[in-house]
Amino acid sequence: MSRLRTEPYGEGAMRFASMFPRKVLFGLRTTKRRSALGKWVLLMSAGWLLGFGCTEESDNRNDLSSMQTARIRVGDTVFEVWLATTEAEQTRGLMRTPESALAPIPPDSGRGLPEGAQRGMLFVFPDEQLRAFWMSNTIIPLDIAYIRGDGVIVKTYTMAPLETRTYPSVEPARFVLETRAGLLADLQIKAGDQVEIPESVLKASG
Repeated sequence: MSRLRTEPYGEGAMRFASMFPRKVLFGLRTTKRRSALGKWVLLMSAGWLLGFGCTEESDNRNDLSSMQTARIRVGDTVFEVWLATTEAEQTRGLMRTPESALAPIPPDSGRGLPEGAQRGMLFVFPDEQLRAFWMSNTIIPLDIAYIRGDGVIVKTYTMAPLETRTYPSVEPARFVLETRAGLLADLQIKAGDQVEIPESVLKASG
């Protein structure tokens, strides 16, 4: 998400599809009605595109270093995941996250991380429902796994960067795991597999 839609056809808590803020789009419409104000609006819009609104990018990207983390397990693989539990975190997801952020984690006995540990983001919702994600403003390809409340994976996809088509869960899901593209296939993780989710995560958005 990541570019989240909580339902395949709904708009609740969706990640923004537009490349431009609403104020810019409104401004462009205004120029049709008020020519005296039009030049000023267009200049301000151009200024935003050239960098006056440079905070827009940081506002639409999660600060991964400040997010809560947890460890989940699928088969023999441990994932250290950032937890997206708030609407804001879920809306931003992995937008504008570089590929290096999802690189495999080196083994670290001091932290209890075995060889082969992986990174990802786990979206934690309070209930099960049909969900769909898209890839607006997400610059790297991602794998996604929709997970029921009992930890069973119901659907997986590999999602292309910057794509605005939706990838639906097909079945109700409470959790969503995003990780680097191709990893789920490499690890042979598929629908029907069990994800071990700690109790602390189960309570994270309950």
